[in-house]
Amino acid sequence: MDQDTLNYIFIGLSFALYIGIALKSRASSTKEYYTAGGGVSPLANGMATAADWMSAATFISMAGTIAIGGYAGSRFLMGWTGGFVLLTILMVPYLRKFGKATVPDFIGDRFYSKLARFVAVLCAVFICMTYIMGQMRGVGVVFSQLFGIEIGSGVIVGALIVFFYAGMGGMKGITYTQVAQYCVMAFAYTIPAFYIAIALTGNFIPQLGFIGDYIAGGEATPFLEKLNNINQELGFARYTDGSMTMVDMFCITAALMCGTAGLPHVIVRFFTVKNVQAVRKSACWTLTFIAVIYLTAPTIGAFSRVNLISQLNGIKYEDAPEWFARFEKTGQMAFEDKNSDGIIQYTGPLAYRASDGSLVVASSADAKEALKLSKDEANPNELSFGPDIMVMANPYMADVPPWAIALLMAGCIAAALSTAAGLLLVLSTSVSHDLLKKIIKPGLTDKEEVTWARIASFVSLAVAAYFGINPPSAFIAKTVAFEFGLAASSFFPTLLIGIFSKTMSREGAIAGMVCGIGFTLGYIVYFQFMEGDARDYLFGISPEGIGTIGMLINFVVSFVVNMFSPAPPAEVQQMVEDIHIPSGSGEAASH
Repeated sequence: MDQDTLNYIFIGLSFALYIGIALKSRASSTKEYYTAGGGVSPLANGMATAADWMSAATFISMAGTIAIGGYAGSRFLMGWTGGFVLLTILMVPYLRKFGKATVPDFIGDRFYSKLARFVAVLCAVFICMTYIMGQMRGVGVVFSQLFGIEIGSGVIVGALIVFFYAGMGGMKGITYTQVAQYCVMAFAYTIPAFYIAIALTGNFIPQLGFIGDYIAGGEATPFLEKLNNINQELGFARYTDGSMTMVDMFCITAALMCGTAGLPHVIVRFFTVKNVQAVRKSACWTLTFIAVIYLTAPTIGAFSRVNLISQLNGIKYEDAPEWFARFEKTGQMAFEDKNSDGIIQYTGPLAYRASDGSLVVASSADAKEALKLSKDEANPNELSFGPDIMVMANPYMADVPPWAIALLMAGCIAAALSTAAGLLLVLSTSVSHDLLKKIIKPGLTDKEEVTWARIASFVSLAVAAYFGINPPSAFIAKTVAFEFGLAASSFFPTLLIGIFSKTMSREGAIAGMVCGIGFTLGYIVYFQFMEGDARDYLFGISPEGIGTIGMLINFVVSFVVNMFSPAPPAEVQQMVEDIHIPSGSGEAASH
């Protein structure tokens, strides 16, 4: 059986499973649509939350970003993992104790203001829409490679599937679908990594192979040393050093961490369990399930880097491996023979072609001179590809069994669909529950509210599909990073202050949210859409990391405005105190 047939079988079976679960678990009330009825077990919710969390950016793009950027690519790994710890310690138990189904619901009640609720709804829409763009792009990339179609067509197919099982099933359908999707993702990510680790390092466990020896070349060499050497020989920075400035690296990582702790689609997952105790158990399960993939991603990135260079660089185009033609056909990889010698040359920014045609790789000390020469001489790099394709290409490079490749394809699609579904639910509930039911039309019945939620799902997916076809960034992880910056600059400070400061006024919270997200969004739009010059970055911070500055602006503006605002009502201050009291405290003393 050929590879394409296996791909279709595995993906077809996974789709049948997802749709079957969605039909069986279709929501029949607003409680089931928003929180799956509140009766999901901690184990199932941990698995579903992990699936919701491990988006296309994690599954497809993160390992590819690490493969190309080395240490600099680890910003996503550190930021997203650390952020989930912040979320489970600082946010979720208290929000669950408060008992509201959405983040705008908490903000609206805590800051006793419809305006605060409205601002929170706008922030949720901006955040989720930016995130879902990346997921739709991920779906398009996978479908494009799988079916040999354009990425735009793949985005449309994926959007229709997501609408069917997310728009119809609500949180109840999404939860149990995501349990199945996590199982697919976990096996799809780890099994190919086992095969590749054995081939390159002789070690069955990828993480041990990563810090062990490289044996594929015949002579055992420390794997990371081998990786650093081949990078330097081709004009790239050392793999373990990266090429990003310290301030930008710090700000991006901080924005990813704090943005994670303010993500509405992850927070709402913890409202699907019975009580606060179940929340804590669910969080432990979630971190365990996430670790399975997050501890494997750096190894896949490093292995794919070695495979790509060893199999393509310096060989004749006519002798390129069969898998290269597969990715070339869909435009995911390309070869441009700049010197007409028929040899594929993959080089970094320190490499250039001298006037006599020879390839020169400058040392890091001569970097400025090398870059100066590269403006006058032809750039010798003849191989182009995107980070988003590395995870899918790696099993082909390592010649893993066809069934494992088919499983990986199913996992890639599951990753994008699972997070897109969660985001779609937050978007639809923000519109139907927080905007229509709580502000515009309080008399909505449950049935009407669910209907409006499904209409909002359709409109949101249409917009997200457009930006998935025409993304604001070349690769998924970077597009998603913008969303974390928006969350870090808006929801994270406001939620944190709302939970731990009973004296924060509505005026301070609203002003902080508006200024934080306004600054961050404006910065991203200017440098990403209006072609602002990177040399003008504030303190050298890229749009990916500017959410950290936006977050600080939010905190400062909130407390300054609060100094000149009336104190919250006594019942609101008491409400804040109550959410810090553990459930059941005082019961023993009363008996």
